[in-house]
Amino acid sequence: MAPSTDSNVKGENSKVLYKKDINTKTDRILQNKKHANDIFDVIEYLQSENDKQIIFATNACRKIFCTLFDKRDLYVGDLPEEEDLMSGDRSAEEKYRIFMRHRYNSCVENLLENIGHEAFQVKEASLCALMKFVEAEGKYPLQDPDSCEHFHFPRELLRTLVAHILSEKEDMSLLISRFQEFLEMDDVRYYVMSSVRDSMSRKKKKTAEIPVYYNNVFTLISNIKIPSQEPKMTKFLVKQDYNLEKWKVAKVKEHKLAFEQMWMLFLKFKLPSNMYKKILVILHESVMPQMSDPTLLMDFLSAAYDIGGAISLLALNGLFVLIHQHNLDYPDFYKKLYGLLDPSVFHVKYRARFFYLVNIFLSSTHLPAYLVAAFVKRFARLSLTAPPTALLILLPFICNLIRRHPSCRVLIHRPNAAEEPCDDPYVMEEKDPAKCHALESSLWEIKTLQKHYHPEVSKAAYKINEPLTEQEEDISELLELSTFELMKREIKAERKAIPLEYDKATELLKSSREVLGVHFSLE
Repeated sequence: MAPSTDSNVKGENSKVLYKKDINTKTDRILQNKKHANDIFDVIEYLQSENDKQIIFATNACRKIFCTLFDKRDLYVGDLPEEEDLMSGDRSAEEKYRIFMRHRYNSCVENLLENIGHEAFQVKEASLCALMKFVEAEGKYPLQDPDSCEHFHFPRELLRTLVAHILSEKEDMSLLISRFQEFLEMDDVRYYVMSSVRDSMSRKKKKTAEIPVYYNNVFTLISNIKIPSQEPKMTKFLVKQDYNLEKWKVAKVKEHKLAFEQMWMLFLKFKLPSNMYKKILVILHESVMPQMSDPTLLMDFLSAAYDIGGAISLLALNGLFVLIHQHNLDYPDFYKKLYGLLDPSVFHVKYRARFFYLVNIFLSSTHLPAYLVAAFVKRFARLSLTAPPTALLILLPFICNLIRRHPSCRVLIHRPNAAEEPCDDPYVMEEKDPAKCHALESSLWEIKTLQKHYHPEVSKAAYKINEPLTEQEEDISELLELSTFELMKREIKAERKAIPLEYDKATELLKSSREVLGVHFSLE
């Protein structure tokens, strides 16, 4: 055990030594300019192989350079080459400032490099130090005040930081979540959006797809929230002395415009299908309300709607907002919506959202009878192969459509439907609802479902035999119904005891060796 103890002692001693060394040199640098060369040793720790040493050195550099900013001990203006430092008639004070400005640049380069470090704690410490430098540079600009604008913000430093966060090789989701705190600052948010646009403009010139980069960009921009309720921006990282009325960063309109330009540029990339899904899930709630002109998304949503499958289903949300809130005229919308109805809609995880939207789209009483009848008949035909959870949505949904459009009741009450069930004029393969002959058909499929093996499905199918009330059924609670919940509900249902000629099975749902016994119990 002795070697292990010695190793622990050495480790503790090493820890104490580097902390003492960094603290001592930090104090010496700040107390006396004669010890300026000690900054080399502190910065060197930023390249250590020990994570704790890097973090400790990062915090020390943060303290040193923020203090130098406050003391105005960093050179302001176009930085001379360090090789020319000894030449000329510069004072010792000016030479010191030029020297420390070069060390500051070196420190920033090391911190930016550590943004890509494998340890998250190192990334986080580097991010916080760099954002502290952003604040300090904004307060004490490093360029000549006479040649700059009235409003000071270190855009170049922030742009470089954002470029490192948007890595092409590493998933930065965790660090971006930490960066969220700084995005609450209005000026930081505005210039981050500008930096993201610059980054994407450079990447657009590349022909190869970079999925990791796409994911990092999406993670960052989907975290940007513009406080639309406030008429003016007031929360700034860098305090400004000039009249804010003339600063575009303080205007909500400018933020929305920057937000819109950023998203539109991102959507022009050739994105992978899984990224389309991520975008479409949040587009209608998190992106469109923050844009100055949401109708610019029409081309993107139309293209997504034409892709098919789950992507088309998700595009419905955005199209719905454009149609109902921005008067978008979308030709053949119902024809394309009709074409989306296939057996897969019952098995995608966005099923609830799809039925919710279809219910809204078909809620207008001004829709022609042939169109509603086509949807009713197609849903009825699809019900023959649908799972019970989907049928418990479909059956009341079909009844609701017939309630809204009484002219479709002929599908229920067609006299010869029972006699000639095989001569169905409805053409399932026809993509145009106007040509599928749905109004000439009948709902014999619902009659078939009255013999369904699941009692709740059978009960729901029998309701079509009764006179339909004017009050529609609420299907909102059924939209999220899963097979697990349906089976659990069935098991817990109370039933009358029925005499049997054989012994009742009792172990099927109790044995831990059976699949059902693991998830369900009769007790």
